[in-house]
Amino acid sequence: MQIEKLIASELNARIEQVNAAIQLLDEGASVPFIARYRKEITGALDDTQLRTLEQRLGYLRELAERRNSVLESIRSQGKLSAELEQQILAADTKNRLEDLYLPFRPKRRTRAQKAREAGLEPLSDALLGSKGQGSPEQQAQSYVNPSAGIETSAQALEGARHILIERLAENADLLAQVRSWLWQQGELVVTVAKGKETEGQKFSNYFDYRERCGRIPSHRALAILRGHQEGVLRYSLQPPEGQEQEGTQRIARHWQLRSGNGKAQLWLDETLQQCWSQKLLPGIENDLVRQLRSAAEAEAIQVFARNLRDLLLAAPAGQRATLGLDPGLRSGVKAAVVDATGQLLAYETLYPHAPSKRWDQALATLAKLCRSHNVELIAIGNGTASRETEQLARELAEKEPTLSLVPVVVSEAGASVYSASELAAKEFPDLDVTIRGAVSIARRLQDPLAELVKIEAKAIGVGQYQHDVDQSALARMLDAVIEDCVNHVGVDLNTASVELLSQIAGLSRSVASNIVEHRNQQGAFSRRQQLLKVPRLGPKAYEQCAGFLRIRNGDQALDNSAVHPEAYPLVERMAAQLGCSLAQLIGDSGRLAQLNLGALRSDRFGDYTLTDIVRELEKPGRDPRPEFHSARFDDAITSMGDLTTGLQLEGVITNITNFGAFVDIGVHQDGLVHISELADRFVKDPHDLVSTGQIVQVRVLSVDAKRKRIALSMKSQDKSPEAQSPPQTTNAASKPAAQSTTRPIAKAATPAEGTLAAKLRAAGLSKG
Repeated sequence: MQIEKLIASELNARIEQVNAAIQLLDEGASVPFIARYRKEITGALDDTQLRTLEQRLGYLRELAERRNSVLESIRSQGKLSAELEQQILAADTKNRLEDLYLPFRPKRRTRAQKAREAGLEPLSDALLGSKGQGSPEQQAQSYVNPSAGIETSAQALEGARHILIERLAENADLLAQVRSWLWQQGELVVTVAKGKETEGQKFSNYFDYRERCGRIPSHRALAILRGHQEGVLRYSLQPPEGQEQEGTQRIARHWQLRSGNGKAQLWLDETLQQCWSQKLLPGIENDLVRQLRSAAEAEAIQVFARNLRDLLLAAPAGQRATLGLDPGLRSGVKAAVVDATGQLLAYETLYPHAPSKRWDQALATLAKLCRSHNVELIAIGNGTASRETEQLARELAEKEPTLSLVPVVVSEAGASVYSASELAAKEFPDLDVTIRGAVSIARRLQDPLAELVKIEAKAIGVGQYQHDVDQSALARMLDAVIEDCVNHVGVDLNTASVELLSQIAGLSRSVASNIVEHRNQQGAFSRRQQLLKVPRLGPKAYEQCAGFLRIRNGDQALDNSAVHPEAYPLVERMAAQLGCSLAQLIGDSGRLAQLNLGALRSDRFGDYTLTDIVRELEKPGRDPRPEFHSARFDDAITSMGDLTTGLQLEGVITNITNFGAFVDIGVHQDGLVHISELADRFVKDPHDLVSTGQIVQVRVLSVDAKRKRIALSMKSQDKSPEAQSPPQTTNAASKPAAQSTTRPIAKAATPAEGTLAAKLRAAGLSKG
């Protein structure tokens, strides 16, 4: 099937939409640009569809290239029949293509090849299907040829068997049939390696385990594969119980082999058994384990991508002077004050906790810093001594009521990576890495997106077995997520960092650096069009990036909106139609409602674009991210020792996997709400119900301090037992490698007792 038709079918889209999108991608347009500003051309394919299209296009083009190579190889061997060519042209997966190519692929000299060279192929034909008389030994006698290395009839039979095993196993239709059967019905049987019982305790759930291959969830598959890689687990693929002979029977049925009780039949039966056990089953086991790994990795990458998207699109606290606190005990609490734009103003190291216990001195120093720089927010990292430092910040807020300070605990995941990075060293060459960490903590409260793009996404740690998956595929997916999120929100052209700008459609890192350099030398941009004066930023890049860059208080009001410069004349026509100025039109929903959009419609600007422009003009430059909220942890609960069964707590979802959601409840150890405890109803995918950063109410089911496991529930009180052991999938082998916390940001939270929404509004910090 033609590539465009196949993709259109998979996306449930028209082929014209797919063709248009492919042409735009081939011309160098980015997914965010196409999704936002070329809806008329693509029929409003969204960014998710376009990402899928882009991925499938790459796969199918690689498949087409490989198909051509296979055809050329077989043709050069003189073995390309018309039927085989049609099968190859119809192959819709790489697996199917390679199965068809398998008999013709150049190989090292196998035992089967040596047997053919010794003239044993006619014997193999006779033994397979002819009505030749006599036993196999009698038939083989005439093929004894010492000069070819065949000195006995037994050697001739062995050579013929090698030829048959290779021929029987290298059939594309048989491979596809058996592979499908074993994927759906076959079981992966897992056992512990001898002598690894104690060393591999974290994989103990899989010491005696079996499950249908195609039904193994991604997190269990990755745990098994990790255990196997570490030498703790052994696995094998087996037919369903009671169907141990089905494999050889399928081979016989496919090749329509005769049945009987003679010596020739017994010899052939043994050949079929060896073909199954030595050739077909091991090969398919490798194929299906690769398929299992591929599917599990794809799912794990999707989990990471969804969590990262939630984190990047978390609500910003806003452009307010912020005090960042990086907690510590002996090393002290590092304090850094940044202004509304994130620029460092002052920093100190405090020692309020044991062993120094200079509590009052720390309070006095912090009060002085907050008064001097009009601090409004206090961001506390969630590492060691986080709760103690939070208490310090709350006492400061109580003692300085005129400052209206709002303390918030935030995730410091990845802050240490940023602190030691080349970027941080370039920005703060004279600062200790711990002070850089405090700066990062403060900034990520102000604007999570702007700060987190400075950190390699994999270091943020909101994934499921992210270190076990294909790192290239993971990087591609996460890069796409970051690009989509940054362009969805848009950035301030006059304050954005190089890292943020480089995620904008059409801008490379070098061009982003040129923008910042131009800004530093020439001053702030007053119009988008001035971007064309930036070195190496030509018309094509300008077309791609302009709509995603905002200029506040510039010469052109539309520059602070998502309206693309190419549509400015259209907006001027809107104002002219209503007999008002551009300034009067922007933000006036009443006037905008009076527009006759039909009179403005054209081939270039159709209904999709007109609707988007009117929506943007109603609230120009609006931030699409949700309103900021923060969880309030119980001051009496600071460690696992304070937890009791049945305790009701407020927490923040820090990470979501296929088997549940991890929740920070303020005790330095995330608890797990198993998927079965997420709701009173059945939940197939945790992401359907919760999101990273969401504030939730949980109940403690059980606490295992020794193993550092907390089982939580979000079910109604009467729907969940008072206490239960953590679900089987919460063992260390199933738990994500990094458990980061993201307390302050709620994707969708209603103002309720325990949140700081009311206080934020009172302090003028809420977007609402």
